[in-house]
Amino acid sequence: MAFRATPGRTPPGPGPRSGIPSASFPSPQPPMAGPGGIEEEDEEEPAEIHLCVLWSSGYLGIAYYDTSDSTIHFMPDAPDHESLKLLQRVLDEINPQSVVTSAKQDEAMTRFLGKLASEEHREPKGPEIILLPSVDFGPEISKQRLLSGNYSFISDSMTATEKILFLSSIIPFDCVLTVRALGGLLKFLSRRRIGVELEDYDVGVPILGFKKFVLTHLVSIDQDTYSVLQIFKSESHPSVYKVASGLKEGLSLFGILNRCRCKWGQKLLRLWFTRPTRELRELNSRLDVIQFFLMPQNLDMAQMLHRLLSHIKNVPLILKRMKLSHTKVSDWQVLYKTVYSALGLRDACRSLPQSIQLFQDIAQEFSDDLHHIASLIGKVVDFEESLAENRFTVLPNIDPDIDAKKRRLIGLPSFLTEVAQKELENLDSRIPSCSVIYIPLIGFLLSIPRLPFMVEASDFEIEGLDFMFLSEDKLHYRSARTKELDTLLGDLHCEIRDQETLLMYQLQCQVLARASVLTRVLDLASRLDVLLALASAARDYGYSRPHYSPCIHGVRIRNGRHPLMELCARTFVPNSTDCGGDQGRVKVITGPNSSGKSIYLKQVGLITFMALVGSFVPAEEAEIGVIDAIFTRIHSCESISLGLSTFMIDLNQVAKAVNNATEHSLVLIDEFGKGTNSVDGLALLAAVLRHWLALGPSCPHVFVATNFLSLVQLQLLPQGPLVQYLTMETCEDGEDLVFFYQLCQGVASASHASHTAAQAGLPDPLIARGKEVSDLIRSGKPIKATNELLRRNQMENCQALVDTFLKLDLEDPTLDLDIFISQEVLPAAPTIL
Repeated sequence: MAFRATPGRTPPGPGPRSGIPSASFPSPQPPMAGPGGIEEEDEEEPAEIHLCVLWSSGYLGIAYYDTSDSTIHFMPDAPDHESLKLLQRVLDEINPQSVVTSAKQDEAMTRFLGKLASEEHREPKGPEIILLPSVDFGPEISKQRLLSGNYSFISDSMTATEKILFLSSIIPFDCVLTVRALGGLLKFLSRRRIGVELEDYDVGVPILGFKKFVLTHLVSIDQDTYSVLQIFKSESHPSVYKVASGLKEGLSLFGILNRCRCKWGQKLLRLWFTRPTRELRELNSRLDVIQFFLMPQNLDMAQMLHRLLSHIKNVPLILKRMKLSHTKVSDWQVLYKTVYSALGLRDACRSLPQSIQLFQDIAQEFSDDLHHIASLIGKVVDFEESLAENRFTVLPNIDPDIDAKKRRLIGLPSFLTEVAQKELENLDSRIPSCSVIYIPLIGFLLSIPRLPFMVEASDFEIEGLDFMFLSEDKLHYRSARTKELDTLLGDLHCEIRDQETLLMYQLQCQVLARASVLTRVLDLASRLDVLLALASAARDYGYSRPHYSPCIHGVRIRNGRHPLMELCARTFVPNSTDCGGDQGRVKVITGPNSSGKSIYLKQVGLITFMALVGSFVPAEEAEIGVIDAIFTRIHSCESISLGLSTFMIDLNQVAKAVNNATEHSLVLIDEFGKGTNSVDGLALLAAVLRHWLALGPSCPHVFVATNFLSLVQLQLLPQGPLVQYLTMETCEDGEDLVFFYQLCQGVASASHASHTAAQAGLPDPLIARGKEVSDLIRSGKPIKATNELLRRNQMENCQALVDTFLKLDLEDPTLDLDIFISQEVLPAAPTIL
């Protein structure tokens, strides 16, 4: 900036601001977004997860760093088999960019890592394997690395003993493998400098907290199941600006239930979807909140809470910037609005029933630290001036020294005009005018217009003045008076900025010292956001509350509906399900093509899944027993990169269910065996079902949809209470087939493939011929070509021969009819006779 003054005229300086609203807390409204889109958050960099794992003596130690919230998550030492299934589940859930482990490993871990490394060249790409020396995972050195870390959530005023006690309350130091994994992870982060690659070396990787995560009580669901049930479905973004990288959620369960107002609510909902649980206390606590907001008298409260939640922004990103001293002007406004909204949530929840745990937690844990943070920001930060200058500025009456310097800065134009007039009196009479200007970092200078005789550099010299530079036909000098001004006033602009930066740093320290309450705000607010979203969907779609019964196995559903199909179809016929006992553990469902068998299978899987994430379900009633996994073989998820045939992919999906399903698992199989010879496919299907039936009461809950009617007709399955045959009800009306889409007891008499072929638009002669061949195969008679087709071919061949003969010129002396007969007529004889 530069202030300019010329004799005879005083330029307008930056006068006192008017109409600045009070920023003290509480205020009627949070600060409004100014021009420049301050309301919009900066786009985050793609989140990265870096996992550190150790396996020893049958136990796993796992820790990972998530760049999205700069938090380290750890799992206490957990037992695992040599196949490392638990580790595979962790990898499937968190999908890390890198896996860090010790270079000294046993054979089982080496095999697992080798298999993992082979996925690096596939699509989707597997994680990078990083081996560190085993000394970096030593128990003592890892413990010291943890205790000596610089964490923003620990106050600098804590003594070493207090710091140890505080960390001991968070980190299980008795879990040796976990401590070693945490130590190795810290070593890796300091080497790779994750997120601070371009910072000075003394700037460490920001760590805003330690969180514990566990996999107990989780229901196992693989990626194929998520795909075929359309729980998630990513589609290319329709915007041309996001074709390369932008994806949006398509028609999926997540898409219709995601009504979250804040980004962290969406993340938590996705996390719940990837971690369905069997923990009844947790599930019922979620359902209690949803049921409360579904009451008509609580609709206004739900809408008000949703409005407040829309102001909960990305607090971890702001805290990370504060830790790195990269705070932007927008961060202070976003943080103020977040804290202000959090206080609104606290006040609202204090008026709600405290018997609901979430309301009680928000009312208690949104402490007065939030009020303190909001008050500090509101009383210190000048949002209007900060937006105008695009830097941190403070309100008046915060620092008397800053206020005095700002007053001097505001009064500089008129003062510099007086100084310029005095300077002009001492200058050569040929100089018509001059001005005194102030340039930050340079100071006060005397500016003189360039005169015609000032051609060479030597002409710029003026006695008593020190020439500085030429700019835009203006000569700039230092005089005795400007030097005196530098001494008396100094570099006001930079001094004000430095002092305000110091205040900003002090304010940052106050906020970072209370980072734990801000993190808790985000956790509880995102949980409330998710449950409000689920309540809104349940209200609009007519969902009901499921009930959990540990005493039953399987699920019981009355008049269940497919949550996606009912939104796409004009009418939807509900169906019930009962697999809650030892009767009918294997349900064989037959019926014509397009009668609704696949939809029914997916409906059972989706209702069960929704209940296991704590959502209301599309059914009149639902009773969910103990379910530990959901396996599917419905669609073939083909991929060229896998290098597997379609049938091989089907076999892999079924093999996964056969090898891992327990008596508490739900297995959904649709049309298995159709990818190979019908006899072989039927044999494989029967063998798989007989394998499960041989387990007796330990048989999983299996739903099989098939068009292999021979499975029943040839009695390939043993008779008994474990098998139940169901079919989709239909009715033949003349040549038409009417679908009722209603499940009932029994077995279908035919697949009615010809009816489906007619609906697909195949020509009637082809359909008729297909039915004829099908009847011949069933009766064991030979298949012969049709006479009509043979006659048509004979006529075409005769016509072609006649056309060729008529083209002959019989008067041509060179024509040899014997050659024509031998080369044209005789070879065609078998096709026309």
